[in-house]
Amino acid sequence: MTTALVTGITGQDGTILARRLVAEGIQVHGLAREARDRDEWALDGVPEVQVHVGDLTDAERIRDLVREVEPDEIYNLGGISSVAFSWEHPVLTGAVTGLGAVGLYDAAWRLQQDRGLPVRLVQASSAEMFGLPEVAPQDETTAIRPVSPYGAAKAYAHQMAAVYRARGLHVATCILYNHESPLRPTAFVTRKITAAAARIAHDGAGTLALGNLDARRDWGWAPDYVDALVRALRHDEADDFVVATGHAHSVAQFVEAAFRRAGIEDWRQHVVVDPAFVRPADPTEMVGDAGRARRVLGWAPTVPFDEIVGRMVEHDMSILRGTHEIR
Repeated sequence: MTTALVTGITGQDGTILARRLVAEGIQVHGLAREARDRDEWALDGVPEVQVHVGDLTDAERIRDLVREVEPDEIYNLGGISSVAFSWEHPVLTGAVTGLGAVGLYDAAWRLQQDRGLPVRLVQASSAEMFGLPEVAPQDETTAIRPVSPYGAAKAYAHQMAAVYRARGLHVATCILYNHESPLRPTAFVTRKITAAAARIAHDGAGTLALGNLDARRDWGWAPDYVDALVRALRHDEADDFVVATGHAHSVAQFVEAAFRRAGIEDWRQHVVVDPAFVRPADPTEMVGDAGRARRVLGWAPTVPFDEIVGRMVEHDMSILRGTHEIR
């Protein structure tokens, strides 16, 4: 039986991935940072998964866990997930998202050396590595010039993947652009928007405070992006792959789509711009060219922008109506 280890399993992508791998008959182990995270996730997660408690900054713990589990597949989805948080905690972000990934690569490489069997790993890289790109769309050849602690940490982990690839470890990377689903926490701007749209429609009043409404992002459907991670890990040759839709929308367009789905036409009367939510450096246009993933992996996005927003709004409205089903 194939065994997989998923870091960051309690997050959006980790939960989606765990469900998929279990459905495939794979024995899945996950890593959660705290027992509380593990226990909360178990309520709405996948009971077949064995979740271990550990921190990516603890290289010895990670090495012991990899040796214990002996995974055939490793999916590194763990790390600091918020750009805003990374500005407040840049050292922690570097330790977890950057050095933590390298510790995992090294543990996988050592396991491969010890048992003489291949270990496949995929790193969830991020378009934030590109910083303020001079070209659009961006692809795998675009210069890596991060402008945030989060982007810098992801860049280090991404480049170290190539170093370990040269050592003989099958480590692929997926350069993920923004991808959403109802599993996003409300700390993320997209879910903050859809939850607010649902609440305002339900209550008949209310406001939503946001930062830069002009920032443009390439938003996709999270299960599609998890599919790309699996395809990249299992492809014969490890490589780097941009995973994106190729279409950019502004935050204002996301808000408009969310409020329209909730039945509110004039969204502007409910939205205020708060400077506290504006990042110190915020790329204005991020859009990816996933041509290599299409050609090599046979991957393509399946859910258009308006439908992604709509599904998230419907989820949040069902919670307010009391009709939401945990699944």
